[in-house]
Amino acid sequence: MYVERVQCRRAKKTYQQILLRESYRQPGQPRSRVKHRTLLNLTHCPPEDVAAIEMGLKYKHDLAALRKISGDKIHLRQGRSVGAVWLLWRLAERIGLVSALGCSQPARRALWQILARLIDQGSRLSAVRLAREHAACEILGLTDFSEDDLYGAMGWLDARQAKIEQHLFRKLPDHEASRLFLYDVTSSYLEGEHNAYGAYGYNRDGKRGKKQIVVGLLTNAQGLPVSVEVFAGNTPDPRTVASQIRKMAGRFGVREVTLVGDRGMIKSLPIERLHAESFHYLTAITKPQIESLLRQGVLQLEMFDESLCEVRVDGVRYIVRRNPARAEEILASREDKFRSVGRRVAEKNQYLREHRRARIDVALRKVTAHIEKLRVGEWVRIDARGRQILIERDGAALERLARLDGCYVLVSDVDAEAADAQTLHARYKDLAQVEQAFRTMKTGHLEIRPVYVRTPEHTRAHVFVVMLAYRLRLELAAAWRALDIEVEEGLGQLSTLCAQEVTFGKEGGYLTVPEPRPMLAELFAACAVDPPTTLPRSRSTVATKRKLPSRRKKI
Repeated sequence: MYVERVQCRRAKKTYQQILLRESYRQPGQPRSRVKHRTLLNLTHCPPEDVAAIEMGLKYKHDLAALRKISGDKIHLRQGRSVGAVWLLWRLAERIGLVSALGCSQPARRALWQILARLIDQGSRLSAVRLAREHAACEILGLTDFSEDDLYGAMGWLDARQAKIEQHLFRKLPDHEASRLFLYDVTSSYLEGEHNAYGAYGYNRDGKRGKKQIVVGLLTNAQGLPVSVEVFAGNTPDPRTVASQIRKMAGRFGVREVTLVGDRGMIKSLPIERLHAESFHYLTAITKPQIESLLRQGVLQLEMFDESLCEVRVDGVRYIVRRNPARAEEILASREDKFRSVGRRVAEKNQYLREHRRARIDVALRKVTAHIEKLRVGEWVRIDARGRQILIERDGAALERLARLDGCYVLVSDVDAEAADAQTLHARYKDLAQVEQAFRTMKTGHLEIRPVYVRTPEHTRAHVFVVMLAYRLRLELAAAWRALDIEVEEGLGQLSTLCAQEVTFGKEGGYLTVPEPRPMLAELFAACAVDPPTTLPRSRSTVATKRKLPSRRKKI
């Protein structure tokens, strides 16, 4: 009886089977004619179970052989880190990510990039170097690879994004009852000039003079990511909505849903397309649109109160509210800006007093530039009297601006029987979950930028990897919510759990994992994942083709 690993190729894909087999001879046949038969398929068994079977079969006729091995032939050596990779791999299996990707080598390389994004963010080159320190090959079953193979896996992942998203959507709890989707867009600036999606547009990061890409994220009502899409950096927000409508209707096959979008995103053309698919919308309108409705008499200023007020006109529902806390924040910000202008005026007046040759028009020009920067020119007035600058508020303009402080209006065509005003208001506030996702994906734990890729397929795959990593991070955050630990901190502690390589001279060896210390055991238990005990040794070679420069800058 023995364990045999068989490589088979089907539809241009290579698969590996692990079989428990035995050799036998039929009576009456020549002794040289040996036959083989398969007793058990071990392909889907845990690697540690397969390694234990191999070890037991090897010493089945002499179980005391291990005890007879002298101490100088037993070598112990620290192995790679296993804790973080093992836990993330088990969670990826639980949410259906492993089954969505498949078991081919490109799929496993794509999975490693997702896990590496959670462990330590970086480029494909850094992901290869990270695999030298973490047991990616032993746990994920990776064969030899370099950064070129990871780039190839990105192209493979991009070509299958739609199928993977659809598979993961079906794995979501109550996906068949999904009736509401949240959608928002953001931008991420680029350091280079040659990205296929790079273009100049409205930069939310405040990075003037840099190209950017636009990213649209679609989530379900609970904030779990469903789909992500990359657009050119100069794409207006409303133009991104049409593709989301096609996804919901075609890819996910949902009907009678409501798309929730931020101000200015869902406009007339997207609304027409939503109606064409029998979809509904929920969004907010801008301040100029509110003022237009006030002039038309659709809304009255007295409607804006802390409690919700609803107005229905031609099948459209307007939900009106004034947030007093937000109004106080705007007032405090306005006062802070006025004090800032006052300090600048005081500085210039003092300079004019101390320097007799200083010109008053130059000082006025600098104060005016500061006012324009703070965008308070509508209600802040400055004037010169002799060699002194005077500052004052425009009371009428200030009153006109302050009347809508903290006011907002939600617009929807959802039937009142399906959702009342309180429900729609609560669903719109759920958009904060998408904003939280963008913070985590852009500048938080996962860090979309810097974008090290240029081609369209690699850019799309890079953002898709970050979205899938965020999906895994949500699972970790939910499991560790009761623990006093951050996700990044927990993964860092898990990375300290390393395997131990045991070798018996030329007899081979195995990897054993020590019992985790109490803190790590608590992290595993919170995720309902058993830590590994043994792992198979991997003969795979992980190496980078691009080496570090021989001459590096001295610190």
